[in-house]
Amino acid sequence: MRILVIETATEACSLALFDDGECLAHCHRVIGRGHAESLVPAIADLPERGVADRILVSLGPGSFTGVRIGLSAARALGLAWNAQVLGYPTLALTAAQAPSGPVTVCMNGGHGEWFVQNFDARKFPEDEVRSLAPEVALTACHHDVIVGNRASELAALLDREVQATGGLPNARNGLLVPPELLSARLTPTYGRAPDARLPGTAP
Repeated sequence: MRILVIETATEACSLALFDDGECLAHCHRVIGRGHAESLVPAIADLPERGVADRILVSLGPGSFTGVRIGLSAARALGLAWNAQVLGYPTLALTAAQAPSGPVTVCMNGGHGEWFVQNFDARKFPEDEVRSLAPEVALTACHHDVIVGNRASELAALLDREVQATGGLPNARNGLLVPPELLSARLTPTYGRAPDARLPGTAP
């Protein structure tokens, strides 16, 4: 079975194509913005234009725009290729590529807040993902191993020794996400309220 993994919920545009568990090709570029312009050409550059039997795509949380772009592309390709499309939580991928043992994931959440979630040794979530101010995030950190692009900042706030590893989720590690966390319900997880509001509505 060929599997295409799409990760666009963060500053990276990350793709990987697998055949029976072997990575045939991958692309991981930290672009900040511009996922809409970068994603489809990057898929087209994969072997056989990335055609796969199954597509795994990030559900977030992360960039509102990045999540929507990834999901839209995955849905369209799923129809074109008659492929199964499953979503996975972004923070679950970040946890899955971490060292063995329980971890706390800390990622940039926007507006000065961080997405924080704790995972057990099997890399299953122990709680819900939350978008927290840094001073609150430190109370939500349950483990001595922290991963994610805000791991170092969170570690600096703690009054105990922890191991912090930075970095963004990489599609090349997509098959490490526990299968139980994959979902056919392709509903975005934003983790916080949208920035844009209808005129006249309160924040």
